[in-house]
Amino acid sequence: MINVFVLQNGRLNQVNIESRTDLENIAPVWVDLTDPNDDERAWVKSIYGVTLPGEDEVKDIEASARYYEAENGDLHLRTDFLLEEDDGPSRVVTVAFILARNMLFSVHTDDLPVFRLVRMRARSRPGSIADYKDVLLDLYATDAEYSADALEGIYQNLEEVSRSVLQKDFTDQDAAASLNAMAQEEDLNGRIRRNMMDTRRAVSFLMRERLLNSDQFEEARQILRDIESLDGHTAFLFDKINFLMDATVGFININQNKIIKIFSVASVVFLPPTLIASIYGMNFKILPELGWDWGYPFALGLMIGSAIAPFWYFRRRGWLK
Repeated sequence: MINVFVLQNGRLNQVNIESRTDLENIAPVWVDLTDPNDDERAWVKSIYGVTLPGEDEVKDIEASARYYEAENGDLHLRTDFLLEEDDGPSRVVTVAFILARNMLFSVHTDDLPVFRLVRMRARSRPGSIADYKDVLLDLYATDAEYSADALEGIYQNLEEVSRSVLQKDFTDQDAAASLNAMAQEEDLNGRIRRNMMDTRRAVSFLMRERLLNSDQFEEARQILRDIESLDGHTAFLFDKINFLMDATVGFININQNKIIKIFSVASVVFLPPTLIASIYGMNFKILPELGWDWGYPFALGLMIGSAIAPFWYFRRRGWLK
């Protein structure tokens, strides 16, 4: 799918493209391609002279070559964007940017929420975009805001986990659910941190290459400050997740110790009766109790008393609570 945007009074207006003729008759500032087919790739190459990278080229590029200038002068960038899905775990989508002929070309496999937000905001904020570099910076700034929203979601989810962990009756089933939730939030937090690191590198590259004017340079610095502020939140969330995980594992150990304590008490309680039964089961030639009518009832009473005495002692000391 190809989405083409023209700049009109500082607003991004989308132009419906159904054929190559429609693409030839406009002067876009941003050409956004989501999982483009062969025809759309051929249109871009023949009209603008830009060769779009394939999906394998986008993913397999070396980390040190994510930003480079091609032989024809086109500037290529590879940037990761966060994608949260309702029916699955979050993931990172790599987007290929090409800056050529005063236009921005973007190629990605999924429709990203950051791109949708930029399109909606540009239509509602006239004068916010002056050229294709403003579009790119707006994408990076929106990516930082999207990551901040994702961090707020992690805060809320961890609050629910905290209430579950700190409740009075914390069962093993609750512990399993809490560990699963914490693992998911930790994974998302790590992806956000990686995403912010990649965005920081991309913005720093644009500043080093002196591609930005004074206003754009200041906007880039503000984006870097926003990203820097998010680093503290991700570090705090890592610590909070580790604390909750340690607390959960501690409660699991407590529940297991309770079970072990039951077996320990049972073994101590039944040890004296077992000893008495083993003595009376021996084949002694003469036992004093054999000549007494109440000998065996006395032995049974002694066994019961020897079992009750340790149980009473443990209960008195509070070890059974």
